[in-house]
Amino acid sequence: MKRILKNLFLFCLLALMLTACSATELPVKNLKITKADGTEITVKAEIAKKVEERNRGFMFRKHIPDGTGMLFIFERDQILNFWMKNTPHPLSIAYIDYSGKIRNIYDMKPFSEAGITSTVSVRYALEVPQGWYEKTGIKVGDTLDLKF
Repeated sequence: MKRILKNLFLFCLLALMLTACSATELPVKNLKITKADGTEITVKAEIAKKVEERNRGFMFRKHIPDGTGMLFIFERDQILNFWMKNTPHPLSIAYIDYSGKIRNIYDMKPFSEAGITSTVSVRYALEVPQGWYEKTGIKVGDTLDLKF
């Protein structure tokens, strides 16, 4: 009887751990970025609004396809600081202000715990595979359409 209870307990513990560790699906939106020359670029982004969604971000993901990303939405303008703890895929991040204007773009190193800080108060951060901003010609001053 003790052995059955022990095995049942271990099974329940394992099931709970697997459920807790599974990635929750975030809503995905097609976001439009307008470059200075008027060209529009689309990125398919997961939307992270809740604190726990923002805290997890792309952690533990080994592959993030080009043309995809994650938009982090904050309740108010603030200086933002991101890191790459537990994130194996190299990323680039754009810090975006309340009006949709890209204010900073930085490359981030996998697994780095060094903070990457915005230079001004912003409301959004858009992470994409490293090099995607450069490849698409998106630069500081370009604008994210906030109607999504």
